[in-house]
Amino acid sequence: MLTQPIYATITNMQNYDVIIIGAGHNGLVCAAYLLKAGYSVLLLEKRSVPGGAATTEECLPKEAPGFKFNLCAIDHEFIHLGPVVQELELEKYGLKYLECDPVVFCPHPDGKYFLGHKSVEKTCAEIAKYSERDAQKYAEYTDYWLRVINGISPMFNAPPNSIIDIAGNFNLNKFKDVLAVAGSVNKTMDFVRNMLSSAEDILNEWFDSEFLKAPLARLAAEMGVPPSQKNLGIGAMMMAMRHYPGMARPLGGTGALVQALVNLVQSQGGAILTEQQVEKVLIDDNKALGVRVDGGKEYRAKYGVISNIDAQRLFLQMVDKNDVDAVEPNLWSRLERRIINNNETILKIDLALDEPLIFAHHQHQDEYLIGSILIADSMAHIEEAHSKCMIGEIPDVDPSMYVVMPSALDPSLAPSGKHTLWIEFFAPYQIKGAEGIGLNGTGWTDELKHKVADRVIEKMADYVPNLKKSIIARRVESPAELGERLGAYKGNYYHIDMTLEQMVFFRPLPELANYKTPIEGLFLTGAGTHPGGSISGMPGRNCARVFLHSQQPVVQTLKDARNTIMGMMSSVQGIGNRE
Repeated sequence: MLTQPIYATITNMQNYDVIIIGAGHNGLVCAAYLLKAGYSVLLLEKRSVPGGAATTEECLPKEAPGFKFNLCAIDHEFIHLGPVVQELELEKYGLKYLECDPVVFCPHPDGKYFLGHKSVEKTCAEIAKYSERDAQKYAEYTDYWLRVINGISPMFNAPPNSIIDIAGNFNLNKFKDVLAVAGSVNKTMDFVRNMLSSAEDILNEWFDSEFLKAPLARLAAEMGVPPSQKNLGIGAMMMAMRHYPGMARPLGGTGALVQALVNLVQSQGGAILTEQQVEKVLIDDNKALGVRVDGGKEYRAKYGVISNIDAQRLFLQMVDKNDVDAVEPNLWSRLERRIINNNETILKIDLALDEPLIFAHHQHQDEYLIGSILIADSMAHIEEAHSKCMIGEIPDVDPSMYVVMPSALDPSLAPSGKHTLWIEFFAPYQIKGAEGIGLNGTGWTDELKHKVADRVIEKMADYVPNLKKSIIARRVESPAELGERLGAYKGNYYHIDMTLEQMVFFRPLPELANYKTPIEGLFLTGAGTHPGGSISGMPGRNCARVFLHSQQPVVQTLKDARNTIMGMMSSVQGIGNRE
């Protein structure tokens, strides 16, 4: 296999201004900003393709040629809360988003269903078929969470310690929304209480109907915890994001976002080398000087090394302990013991289908197939699916799952008339009582993963009777295999849990939360940094801003302050014109 495939800008130069470990989408975003600022950049990717958890691949070439599968990420929401796509002009490099509408379909066992549209009004009309009261409350609920999202999104798009940067992301509309949810002592206290509550608490407060609460709980559980988890009430906003900014998918799959970033990086002279596993960060006199890859080759960085992999793997596997202890004696122990991963990850099933899904028991409409399909029978069903994982049990007696048939919206992903199916089933990384068995001692064997997949498909077939006979081929990836492919610690595709004590100023640890590390010239980006996992590009953009500030602190501060003032003036003028 090639060690310098077509993704690479072929060069013999071994010295770069910046080296980025890992070519996931955040690493590519970070590289794009640095290249535009005039720095030379090399990205080193251990896999044969860039993209990390954001790839689209023809992974069943013999059994199902022409079928393209999103191997991990699929539905894009957070990226539309930030400026990455616009600032990097990714449409010029081939990116085109397809908007999903409807955004969610969740069939209920009793024949009811939840159909969520991008329009709040249309969604309320669907809910009102079964509950007028819940339809009215849903409008109020969504208005509250949309104001929360608009009010806190400026924090997502800035380094957590950068007051000027955060202020520059606010306009008067965002300030109004902050005041709407926290503009008095009582409102502030209620907002704090919501953040300290669980999604389950909040949903029970607002709604009566199980057919509505179950899918909202399932979306909240995308944070990687059961809906009863205290301190994660923020998960209750996940459905609101599908109304604004809305949910979309790149034409050609998630990998099309990566390809656009690759096109941009290469057009700016950046280098991307695949099948280059970094084994060590080279440090001298408390400064990062470059990296060494498997095979011994070294690449030198004039200004810095940026890690797109999580802090635990970076420091505990790629940095000498003596070098860590020299700058921060307690950091090694804190990385080992303080960062939390709760054992929940996913078993991924990809199916090539001969025909589309038909929900025969729920007045089938083709529009059901456009957005996410949730198999979430009740709040208790979701709770069991997630809580069992945390104690090492596989919740496959009555599986809950997140399903997408992306070819319904984007026919380019499958041969004419055929379809791809994406199934996410939450499962434990380490199976209780199976320590030392299977891949990496997790208990996961090929036989077991296929048995679990069989049960998941059986459950899905209760809702889609034509499913099993339409399967052409399938691919099943166990949590252990997912972790190995992505290089994710304990299979955690968010790098570390998205719990409140590991977010914003605490992600991944307080001393590492602003993308810098105690080692000079060594920076962090990726899902394990603020604002966390999902397809957003925000960690990459924020890290690039911190890096540029570290090189020219006075110039960058003045530039940020100017942009803040101009942004506020523009916002005031715009609102004056509307009024």
